[in-house]
Amino acid sequence: MKFVDEADIRVEAGRGGDGCVSFRREKFIPRGGPDGGDGGDGGSVWLRVDEALNTLVEFRVRRRFRAGNGRGGAGRNMTGASADDLNIAVPKGTEVRDVDTGELLGDLTDANGTLLVARGGRGGRGNTRFKSSTNRAPRQSTPGEPGEQRHLVLALKLLADVGLLGVPNAGKSTLTRALSAARPKVAAYPFTTLHPQLGVVRVDTDQSFVVADIPGLIAGAADGAGLGIQFLRHLERTRLLLHLVDAGAGSSADGSIPAGAIEDFRSIEAELGRYSEQLARQPRWLVVNKLDLVPADERDRIVAGLGEVLDWSGPLYGISAATGDGVPQLARAAMRYLNELDEQSTDPPGNDK
Repeated sequence: MKFVDEADIRVEAGRGGDGCVSFRREKFIPRGGPDGGDGGDGGSVWLRVDEALNTLVEFRVRRRFRAGNGRGGAGRNMTGASADDLNIAVPKGTEVRDVDTGELLGDLTDANGTLLVARGGRGGRGNTRFKSSTNRAPRQSTPGEPGEQRHLVLALKLLADVGLLGVPNAGKSTLTRALSAARPKVAAYPFTTLHPQLGVVRVDTDQSFVVADIPGLIAGAADGAGLGIQFLRHLERTRLLLHLVDAGAGSSADGSIPAGAIEDFRSIEAELGRYSEQLARQPRWLVVNKLDLVPADERDRIVAGLGEVLDWSGPLYGISAATGDGVPQLARAAMRYLNELDEQSTDPPGNDK
């Protein structure tokens, strides 16, 4: 199934039913007075999270949703029936914006999340409502109010703990395979990953985290070049980024430091800042991949040299996703880091450890 992470839809809530003008007419009751009932309310439109969904592909065909109208009031003070609300199922992680105003209406990140996107119109008032001591036989009523109409854009942001970042062919899909049971496509050409892949990394019997592999980024991605710009939003919700560089991507004049890796790293780092300051500030580790392509006695020097040239002060790891060397250590370190974040978020304020 083709991955769809953005959809454009229109929603229309139901119109309220009209109020009724009616008078009581019964034998032996010559002046029964007004008895027109109110109209029923129109149905509202809600978005509700369905955890069985993981794509917005359903909205490629159906793009217009309309709730039912309320019924009009009737004589004998009978209120019209209100219409049922319309519930639209969306995957967890859906962000909802109003196209016309640009307003962020909601972010459905909870398992049972709901969001009211169009409120139904209120039913009109019947003539009974207008009866007073000076107006014994009112002949006025009010029509039902129209329901809200909105033009929405739905954007799915996958919820993952760890996101993989890098240029095409940096080894992200291979690392996803090595870490988890996910099986993204791996080939010796760029852009083998055409849509995000999620994998569950099980570090221990009771410890695991979710990793997201997105299409590779190239220079100009923040302006729409390549495939990755469509999916950078998925990295915004991760708690940790693993920035992969290729240890075999070219070499410097002395043959010790891969110049291609330096260029790729700086290019992607620049694109992160151009896309979003929040994403640029996201916790990020540098992972030097494909060490199996360089001599064993040169690997430590290349990893350290890359960190020095890039002036990298954060965590630095050297791995070979193809052979598995260093992958378990990287997974355990990521798990420890995520556990520490969880502990910090649950500590009460002022509790110093």
